Amino acid sequence: MADPKGFMTTPRQDWPRRPVEERARDWNEVYVPGALLPIINQQADRCMDCGIPFCHHACPLGNLIPEWNDLVSRDDWRTASDRLHATNNFPEFTGRLCPAPCEAGCVLAINQPAVTIKNVECAIADRAWEEGFTPPSPPERLSGRTVAVIGSGPTGLAAAQQLTRAGHTVAVYEKDDRLGGLMRYGIPEFKMEKHHLERRLDQMRAEGTKFRTSTAVGRDIGAADLRSRYDAVVIATGATAWRELVVPGRELAGVHQAMEYLPLANRVCEGDLEVSPLSAAGKHVVIVGGGDTGADCLGTAIRQGAASVTQLDIYAQPDAERDDDAEPWPTYPKIYRLSAAHEEARDLETAPAADADARLFAASTLRFTGDGEGHVRSLHLVEVDARRQPVSGTERTLPVDLVLLALGFSGPDREDGLIDQLGLELDPRGTITRDAGFATNVPGVFAAGDAARGQSLIVWAIAEGRAVAAAVDRHLTGSSALPAPIGPYDRPMVV
Repeated sequence: MADPKGFMTTPRQDWPRRPVEERARDWNEVYVPGALLPIINQQADRCMDCGIPFCHHACPLGNLIPEWNDLVSRDDWRTASDRLHATNNFPEFTGRLCPAPCEAGCVLAINQPAVTIKNVECAIADRAWEEGFTPPSPPERLSGRTVAVIGSGPTGLAAAQQLTRAGHTVAVYEKDDRLGGLMRYGIPEFKMEKHHLERRLDQMRAEGTKFRTSTAVGRDIGAADLRSRYDAVVIATGATAWRELVVPGRELAGVHQAMEYLPLANRVCEGDLEVSPLSAAGKHVVIVGGGDTGADCLGTAIRQGAASVTQLDIYAQPDAERDDDAEPWPTYPKIYRLSAAHEEARDLETAPAADADARLFAASTLRFTGDGEGHVRSLHLVEVDARRQPVSGTERTLPVDLVLLALGFSGPDREDGLIDQLGLELDPRGTITRDAGFATNVPGVFAAGDAARGQSLIVWAIAEGRAVAAAVDRHLTGSSALPAPIGPYDRPMVV
């Protein structure tokens, strides 16, 4: 603990964002470049090095947060990088994309603003790349065992890197033309520029991991054939089966799933397209769904030049402070948060009729109506109570040219045939069943990440990848020294 009084003398200071008017005109990350390092030492000083650091328990990776906070406060960036990478393969991803349940579990957060753990993590990761602290770590010897990993999202990449470093020959199969899963085509550039992803992929290639893109297992290559060619298979395809909105008018043109919309915007940033075929430019946009995917659609539509953007959230507007009775510390509370996209919508006044920023809270979609040519023109909504029941007399109509459904995901997509060809068992939620060792009902086939856990956070995805790698290593060799931060049945801290 570098400064025993740091939490009393230093106020919390977050990584500043660029001015809204500036960042809404480009696709660069929203934060001021270079503005984090000058403030991060003092922010790390606020860490109290608690006797029982609940930030550990709030993070499924078991990140050694007080240790690397102390090291950063002392300017020992190399050792801080070593301690950070000891538990997290991709801290530059989580430092940008994770909602930071660790900060909700920070002991300081009981009665003060939490330590800026996420910012410190991102600063260490970026400094490590700049200083060359993260060279490739190829294995000293090969085991002679082979593993196929299906899916190149955070779970698949974490599993592949761990297994490669353990000496196994690993090939990652990805159905898209580029690697990264939702980090590539689901996460907008303004949240994470893709050079961070490319840098890690280059590291993994140098370590020996092989990648096979544009290969959908079950369609382009038979699942049973793939299983016969490898000693073990890890299924990390994610939960990409999106939830539907079953209301009248869903069939109208102009009503799309968020994951039809976001990948096209990302392809424009990749240089594949000049303009997205689903661009929001000049359109009145309504986003149905109040989560992170909806916020990603919001920021994207703003940058595309939408005439207006409104986001519907079926839940009531949460309070600004934690409800200690309903969601006591150290659980992750549902409070009013202002993402970068919502800040942009508020300042640019994209939705004048909204309750706050661009959001209409406690709002449920009743139906869509269209014009004579079958294109959506109106969204009819109603206010709902705490039980999600309609409140009489509150129906209203919003003009709309483009509707984006951001209602989450229910489980792995079965379209490619992977699940059926292998004969994998599913639970009632539609996710892949597995035992305490991440093994499915098919010998030698393991499942991890959202495909088995269900839709979750990036930290849980990476933790799953690390844990399934340990299980596969043990299956192949009889024992494993790889860390297993979680079990398949572990869940976040809740009341």
